[in-house]
Amino acid sequence: MSSRLMNASSRETTSSVSHFILMGFPSSPEMQLLYFGLFSVAYTLTLMGNTAIVCAVWWDRRLHTPMYIFLGNFSLLEICYVTTTIPNMLANFLSTSKSISFVSCFAQFYFFFSFGCDEGFFLCIMAFDRYLAICRPLHYPRIMTKQLYTGLVIFGWSCGFILFLPPVVLISQLPYCGPNILNHFMCDPVPLMMLSCSEDTTTQFIYSTFNAIFMIGTFLFILCSYALVILAVLRMPSEAGKHKAFSTCASHLVVVILFFGSVMVMYVSPGSGHPMEMQKIVTLFYSVITPLCNPLIYSLRNQEMKAALRKVFGTEIPFHKIHQKS
Repeated sequence: MSSRLMNASSRETTSSVSHFILMGFPSSPEMQLLYFGLFSVAYTLTLMGNTAIVCAVWWDRRLHTPMYIFLGNFSLLEICYVTTTIPNMLANFLSTSKSISFVSCFAQFYFFFSFGCDEGFFLCIMAFDRYLAICRPLHYPRIMTKQLYTGLVIFGWSCGFILFLPPVVLISQLPYCGPNILNHFMCDPVPLMMLSCSEDTTTQFIYSTFNAIFMIGTFLFILCSYALVILAVLRMPSEAGKHKAFSTCASHLVVVILFFGSVMVMYVSPGSGHPMEMQKIVTLFYSVITPLCNPLIYSLRNQEMKAALRKVFGTEIPFHKIHQKS
C-alpha cells in the first residue's frame, strides 16, 4: 500500500511505463534452460495434436458433420490460444531482460483472453449441438442446417474479440508510472491492475462482473444442456445407444471441467488475494496443460476420429487385411 501511495504522489514527476518485465519462473540459468525444453516439447505436442484434428476434420468427408466441424474449429482455436503466450514465454526463458513493451503486453492480454472467451462459447455451442442430436434426434437435421452451424462458428470466433475489448481498454487506461515488474509469465490482468498507480475499484468491479457473468453464464448453459442430455440417455432402451451417447459426451465434459474449473478459481474474484505462485500455476494449467490434453481427450474415446486420423496420416489398415486375419 505504501508503494502505491508513493507512486500516486510521484505520478506527476514520473514518466509513464513504456514496458513491463515478466519475471516468469525465477531460477538459475540451468533451470531456465530446463523450463525452455519442457515447455518447447509441450508447445510442439499441442500444435501437433490440435493440427492433426483440424486436418482430419478438413480432409475426411465422413467428419463433415456439425459435431466435428465444431471440434475442428475448437482445435484451431486452441492453436491460436497457446500461440499468444507460449512463444513469448519461451523467449523469456532465454532472455536476460525479459522485457515486453506496453503495447505488446496489452495485445497479448487482449488476444489471450479473447480466444479464451471464444473457447467458452465454442464449448456452449458443442453442448447445444449434443443436446439437439440426443434429445431431438428427429428434428436435428432440420434444425442444425448448414446456415445455422456456419453462423454458430462465426459467432464463436467473433464474440470474444467484441466482448473483451472494453475490459482491455479500461485496464490499459489505468495510470502506470512504476514499478513495472510483473511477477507472472504473461500479461495477466490481475497483476497488471495491481501495478497501477491508483487502486481503481470501479475497473476491478467491472472486470470481475464481466468475468462472473460470462463464465457462470456459459458454465450454467453447458450444465443445463448436459443435464437434459443425461436424462435423455438414461431413457434410451438400448444399452449400445446409451454407451455411444455417453462416450460422445464424456470427452466434452472432461474438457469443460478442466477449462472452467481452473479459470473460475482465478478470474471471478480477482481481488480475492490468491498467492502469486498459485496464480501462475493455475494459469499454467489452463493456458498450457489443458490445450495439450484436449486432442488426447477428444480422440482417444472417439472411434470415428481415430479412424480419420489413421486415414489422414496413412496408417489405416486395409479392410481385406483385417478380414484375412479374422
